[in-house]
Formats: sequence, C-alpha cells, structure tokens
Amino acid sequence: MIPWLADWKKKIATFNLNIQMFMLANVLIQIGMGVFSVMYNLYIKELGYPETLNGKIIAMTSLASALMLVPAGFLSDRFGRKKIIIIGAVVASFTLFYRSLMIGEQSLIYAAFFTGLFMALVQVSGVPFLAENSKASERMHLFSIHFSLMTVAGVIGSLGGGVMADMLHTFGDISVVNSIKYVLILGAVIFTLGLLPLLRLQTVKAKEMAADQVADSKEGPSGFRKNLKIIILFGFANLLIGTGSGLVIPYLNLYFSNRFGASNSYIGLILSLGSAMTAIAMLLGPALVKRVGKVKALVIFQLLSIPFLFITGYTNSLVIASIAFLMRQALMNAGNPIQSAIAMDLVQDKYKGLANSVNQMVFNVGWASTGAISTGLVMTFGFYWGYAYTFTITGILYLIASTYFFIVFGRKKLDST
Repeated sequence: MIPWLADWKKKIATFNLNIQMFMLANVLIQIGMGVFSVMYNLYIKELGYPETLNGKIIAMTSLASALMLVPAGFLSDRFGRKKIIIIGAVVASFTLFYRSLMIGEQSLIYAAFFTGLFMALVQVSGVPFLAENSKASERMHLFSIHFSLMTVAGVIGSLGGGVMADMLHTFGDISVVNSIKYVLILGAVIFTLGLLPLLRLQTVKAKEMAADQVADSKEGPSGFRKNLKIIILFGFANLLIGTGSGLVIPYLNLYFSNRFGASNSYIGLILSLGSAMTAIAMLLGPALVKRVGKVKALVIFQLLSIPFLFITGYTNSLVIASIAFLMRQALMNAGNPIQSAIAMDLVQDKYKGLANSVNQMVFNVGWASTGAISTGLVMTFGFYWGYAYTFTITGILYLIASTYFFIVFGRKKLDST
C-alpha cells in the first residue's frame, strides 16, 4: 500500500502548478460544501421550520443548477475557465455566509437558489479546466485522482461538521442551533479559503490538441455540428444513468431505515464507507483502462455493479444489503473519472464547457424526474417490493445505458493511458 500511495504522490507532483492549485482549491471547497450538505438540513430543523422547507430549499438549489448549467458552459467556453470559476466561487462564498446567519424563510430559499446558480459555474468549468491544462496521456490518472480527492474531501466535511457540532453542544455548553450555526460559518470559511489557490491559476492554452481537433479548430458550422452530435449522443447515456440513479440514490438512507430499521448512526457509517470505497475505486480505475481502454473499462465497471444493485433490492439481510451497497457504490462511481476523460477526448477544446454542462444537466434532469415514481412505488407496494421494483428498474436502465454507450462509442479511437 505504501509504494502504491508513493506512486500516486509522484504522479500528483508531475502535474503542473495550475492543476495542483486547482485541486487544492477544490479540496477546500468540497470540505466546506460537505459541511453544508449534512448540517444545513439539521439547521433548518432546529430553527423550528417544517420538513417541507428543506424540500423547498433542495428543490430551489437543484432548479438553479439546472437553469444555469448550459449557460455556464457557454460562458466558460466564451470567457475562459479561470474567470468563470473565480466569479462562481466568490459569489457562492457570500451565499454560504448569508445562509449561515439568516433565519428568515424566504431569505433561506433565495440564498439557496443563488448558491446553486453560482456553484454551477464552478462545477461546469472544472473538468474542462483540468483537460485544457493536461496532456491526453495523463488525463485518465488526473481525473481519477481529482474525483477521488473530491469524494474524500466531501466525507471529511460531512463527518467533521457533525462531530464539531456535537462537541460544541456537549462540551461548549452551546445550544444545538447555535452549535450548528458556528459549524456552518466554519464551513463557509473553509470554502472561502479555497479562493486563495484559485487566484494563483494562470490562463493558458491547452498543452496538447489531437490532430483532428487542430483541423477542426476553424470556425464553421460543420465543426459545431460534429461536436454537438457527440454531446447529444453522450448526453443520452447520462440521461439514462441519471434517471436510474434518481430512483434509488437519494433514498438510500430511507431504504436502510424502512426495510431494516437501521439506526441513524449505522446509516451514516455505511454511507460514509460507500464514499470511501468510491474514492479507492476511482484510483484503481486507470489500471483497468490501461488493459482494455477507456470505453470498455467504463462499461465493465457499470455492468459489474448491476448484480450488486439487484442483491441490494431483494435481500432481507442488513449485512448483505450493506456489502452489496458498498460494492455497487464503488464499481458504478469508479467509472465517473473515465466517463469525464472520454467526453473531454471526444470534444474540441472550445466546446468542452458546453459538453460538461449538458452532461451534468441531463443527469440532473433524470435524477430529479423520478423522485415521485420511487416514493410512489414504495408507498404502493411497501418497504420490500416497493424498493425491489425501484432497484430493478434502475438496474435495467443501467444495463441499457451501458449497452448503448458501448455500441455508440466502443469503436472510437481514444488514448487508453
């Protein structure tokens, strides 16, 4: 394990300063967002608001992201990644401080909307920025390390926020609501510290362009149509994956609670372990890519996750469900960096922001559109068959998406390193 970690440390050291600063900034940003992802719902609850307000806030954040993703991609392509990332992070930082201090219902809703709006600028520009600051040969390792670090940072923020809030309440003799508020402010501070590395980013041209990208770099409708076709084909696969994910992933905590009566502590532990396994699996992905290529590696990871999805849906054992969940989580999410690398390889530099924004948008549309279906099945058929049906539908959608992706993109020539 130590030589393996040393190898990854050596690879990070080979990345240019832009990439290293961007990774550091995103670690701090994700820790801050991790604090908010767990603690903010509890803050709303402790303020005495009904659960419906949490639903409104989540909906407004998602709506803002959906509205902004495609425009953010155009802005990123037009004005440059660095400028858009910094603008998004600065305004998002202000919204986090505002949400930590305000208690009015409408203020909380509007602030959540603006957080989603400006975080979309950061999210959309990140992957294209990394692609444009790296060689094609190092992109697979780069994306794997980046996604893994972001996952770990989110876990640190979510777990650390909860622990600090409990310590402030228990040992600091501070009320629950104030302890959460102080932790949210700390999360906003950590997020804001991420701006410092961002300010050190340099605007540079992509180090390496494929020969066909150079040939197509001239302005013209044919180049746009070619790239748009790829973006649409790629987006359809993401729509299928997002639709399947939206049926089960947002409700995993309810699944463990409703079917098995698992405690909140157990649920928190198992979901955190899922994130940890995902981070490890993402780092192992390049080894498979080197053997079989990007597209086959992505499809293999997705297909291997499907049996564990079915096991999770049909088992009556908490232990088996937990193990199956961890395996599915690791295998399915291990493909995320590979998918990003494929998208960045297939699309010209000037359309990378649009490609990333469309992929995220259609995934979010699929994710958001199935909530009523999932909860409706559980309410109609109960905690066993309701979840069994939702997991089955998700497995079928994953299978269709993987097959479609292999048929459409399997023969395209991509760098397998």
